[in-house]
This record gives sequence, C-alpha cells and structure tokens, in this order.
Amino acid sequence: MKKETLLAQSGSRWDFRTGSVSMPIYQVATFRHPALGESTGFDYSRSGNPTRSVLETTIAELEGGSRGLAFSSGMSAIDCLMRIFKPNSHIIVTEDLYGGTYRLFEQYKDYGIDFSYVDTTSPEEVKSALKKNTVALFIETPTNPILKVADIEELGKFCKENNLLFIVDNTFLTFYYQKPLELGADIVVYSASKYLSGHNDVIGGILVTKDQELGERLYFFQNSIGGIMSPFDSWLVLRGLKTLHLRLERQTANAEKIANWLENNDSVTKVYYPGLKSSPWYNVLIKQSGGAGAMISFEIKYPDRVPKILAEVKTFLFAESLGGVESLITFPSVQTHSAMPEDLRKKLGINDRLLRLSIGVENYEDLIEDLERVLK
Repeated sequence: MKKETLLAQSGSRWDFRTGSVSMPIYQVATFRHPALGESTGFDYSRSGNPTRSVLETTIAELEGGSRGLAFSSGMSAIDCLMRIFKPNSHIIVTEDLYGGTYRLFEQYKDYGIDFSYVDTTSPEEVKSALKKNTVALFIETPTNPILKVADIEELGKFCKENNLLFIVDNTFLTFYYQKPLELGADIVVYSASKYLSGHNDVIGGILVTKDQELGERLYFFQNSIGGIMSPFDSWLVLRGLKTLHLRLERQTANAEKIANWLENNDSVTKVYYPGLKSSPWYNVLIKQSGGAGAMISFEIKYPDRVPKILAEVKTFLFAESLGGVESLITFPSVQTHSAMPEDLRKKLGINDRLLRLSIGVENYEDLIEDLERVLK
C-alpha cells in the first residue's frame, strides 16, 4: 500500500470483534487473565495497552522500522533513549538542536556521559569530533530553529564504519517526507505533539528502531520507568495520522509561498527555509526528502521591534510548539532555546532578531497579510 492509504486507515482494521473503524480507546489499567499462566497479550497498561500498541505498530510500519514505542512526551522518549548508554560514553550531537534536548543532555553529564556539539551538516566536523569512547551520533535534520539539513546517508555510512548508534530526530519532516532508517539511521525520534498528531492537543513522543533487538532494549526502560503515552493520547495521535499527508502538503505549500515572500521583504535580513533554492542546504534536502516542510525562521533588521510584532499578530498565534493546523510565531532565544548559554545562542544564530514560524493550513494570503502588517 502507498503511504497515503496507510495513513488514512491508521488503526482502522484492528478491532475484528466489533469491526470498529476507529481504533477504540482502551482506558483501562489492568486486564483479566483467562486462567493461570494464560494471557490475552495484555496484562497491565504500563507494559502494554491495545490503543497504544496499535499506534506503536502503525508508526513502525510507516517509518519502515521493526519496533515503535510511544511515550508521554518527546523528552520522555529521549530520556528513555539515553538510558541505554553507560557512564564514560561520548555522543556527537547537532549543535543547533531543540533547547529542551540540549538541557537534558547537559544534565546527563552528571551521570558520566559526555557530549560534543558540532555542525552535523559538515561531515568533516563530525569526523573530527570522534573519540575512542564515542558510541553514538544524535542529529536533528532540519535543525531547530536554523533549519540546517544534514546528509543522513553520508552520516549513516560514517556511523556504520565506526560502529556508532545513529539517531535522527525526524520531527520536522516526518516519514511522509524522509525516512532516516532507509538512509542508515538506527533510531528515529519524534515529538508526537507536532505533525504526527497535528492539532496542538497532545503531548507525546515516539521512538522507532530499525531492528527488533534494539527495540527490546528500549522497551525494557519504557516498561520499567513507565513514561508511557496514555490510551486517549494514543487515540488522538492515531486520528491525527489519518490526515498527516493532507495537512503536511498544505502546510508545505503555504510555507513555500511565505518563505519566498519573506525573502523579498525589506524588513527581513535573512530567511532560513531549506526549500528555497538560495538555501545552502537545498541540494541535500531534495536528495533525501520529498518536501521541505512547514517551518521557517527569519531575522528582522531591528530587534526592538520583536515585542511589537509578537503582540500585534492577528492570524498567527504567539505560542510555542509547532506542527499544528494553526500557524504559530515564536521567539526562540527567550522561549524554546532559553536553556542554551547566550554566547552559544549567538554563535548558532539564535539571536535577538530571529523569529520562528510554524505554518498551518490557513489561507496563505491571510498569513502573508498578517506578516506584512506587523513588519511594516
């Protein structure tokens, strides 16, 4: 089946007893055993729940992986992932990644895990960061919020040659536009709060592993710690998946028009959008991805205008997060990336003139009109 068909019918064929087209919400903590030593396959919802299980299986199939795991948040998923690493391990990481991930990694230094933050769009920088105790490479592509695009296939070869676990945060483009596991990754990470659910009403995270053994190692910690996605949130993500292709195509089409408009606006000094032909990452993007996605970052001339812009937008909503049907505007340096030291933010380009847009499904002319009004 094509991916659009799989998405439209996510969770629709599981309930053979009643024929329910929508996967039921099994809002239950425990399950009755038929007899001693017998199980229906479900015993306790921390260990497994039918609604969550269908979501995990569906995501694994769509991603092209062996095992999917659903968590209470994206950060919970990453925290579970970090537990497979031992003290004295070293991990190479994308330098301009989500501030919450950076904050968590910095705390793991107290447990004996070391991190090197490098520009993962440069294979040379990645290779130069390799140490004897390096065990993994963790990348975001496109990055948050500068939207740099790393060559997944080339980095996958590097990881294989050096026996490194290769982890890719695929939140911005999803499996609909790019499939890291097919390009050499071992684990894919998602904030399910974003495009997968798509309606700004869920907090959740996903891990998908390429092989079953790695999935079992992660499942041990998921089950032991219990940072699981609830049945209701699992159902909401399944419902969101059914329209992912429709939403993402509309959002991307809107973003392309808005990025081109911003690039020609006199109040804007720089536009970060990998779908622009002027982007230094355009060629890498089209080689490995089916679309550029719907995230745009841009710099304005005068930083003192930022508060006025954020206060006066009418169609855009001044809010954190991304990937929903509503268009959002965010100020990364004091919101999503406030945990980063100021000197590091400035080095990466996360400055006091940078704004980030998450483009929704509205009429693009309304969105451009809103930006034109506040940028005058």
